[in-house]
Amino acid sequence: MTLASLFFFIFGLFLLVSGAELLVRYSSKLAIYIGISPLVVGLTIVAFGTSAPELFVSVQATLDGSSNLALGNIVGSNLCNILFILGASAVFAPLVVHQQLIKKDIPLLVVLSVIVYGMSFNGSINFIEGVLLFAGVLAYTSFAIIMSRKENKQVTDEYTESLSKKSLFSSLWLSILFILIGLGMLVLGSNYLVESATMMAEYLGVGKEVIGLTIFAFGTSLPEAVTSIMASIKGERDIAVGNAIGSCIFNLLAVLGATAIAAPDGVEVTLQMLQFDIPCMIVASIICIPLFISGKKVSRGEGVLLLGLYILYLYQIIERHSEIIG
Repeated sequence: MTLASLFFFIFGLFLLVSGAELLVRYSSKLAIYIGISPLVVGLTIVAFGTSAPELFVSVQATLDGSSNLALGNIVGSNLCNILFILGASAVFAPLVVHQQLIKKDIPLLVVLSVIVYGMSFNGSINFIEGVLLFAGVLAYTSFAIIMSRKENKQVTDEYTESLSKKSLFSSLWLSILFILIGLGMLVLGSNYLVESATMMAEYLGVGKEVIGLTIFAFGTSLPEAVTSIMASIKGERDIAVGNAIGSCIFNLLAVLGATAIAAPDGVEVTLQMLQFDIPCMIVASIICIPLFISGKKVSRGEGVLLLGLYILYLYQIIERHSEIIG
């Protein structure tokens, strides 16, 4: 039972990451093919694609009656994005921080984290709150498109070069086919991941919330991790930061919003989540402000600090679980 669950968990994770990759690559090609600005593609489709695993897994978990697992996945993914992904990317090379992140995106992330915390006080995030959050992602995307028109030609050319290269599979219909395949892989992968993780949690006596905060969070954040670390290695260090922060915003608005809409009785918020995990998410987002303002970059030393904080957070989860089962 445990080996089979582990196999299907790994297989589900593979389907999620591969499906997200197909969705990003061929949605971008399709959008450019029909005349959408490459920069807008980068700000919308690519952002959605890297957060698609969190979205599909969280909604699937909610439909299966495990909304606490879904919220754990969202909160844990944001902590993974900020502490682990930014930290690991900075260790490879100091990260450049764009002025817009300091002025707009980081303050927005802090405010959204606090708003979600406020919504959680009654023990759940309900349908209406989910609609408000999801409406927020529509407003945020519209704002991103408007702001993109002010970007200079060099940035637009960069996206054009990276997203519109000719390839064997660049035709319209093949792009549509691979998009559908990617979506199918996401749906199937999320189903395997949720079911196998639930069985492993029951077998090991671990709470679903703990699975969501750790294994789910790290697994569904793999697309962001790969994108940011590779961008850092290639010298595209502003993209590395923007991808991680943008995914956090998307998780709180689109993923949590869709999850709350899909949940018949709302997304359950446990006392431990309210007292510890969501406050940790808020603190992590606040930490970004002084790190980003100091020299407008994240140094290797600061990257090590972020990684250390993530390890400390995981240690606290393990200690908490040990006390519960002890």
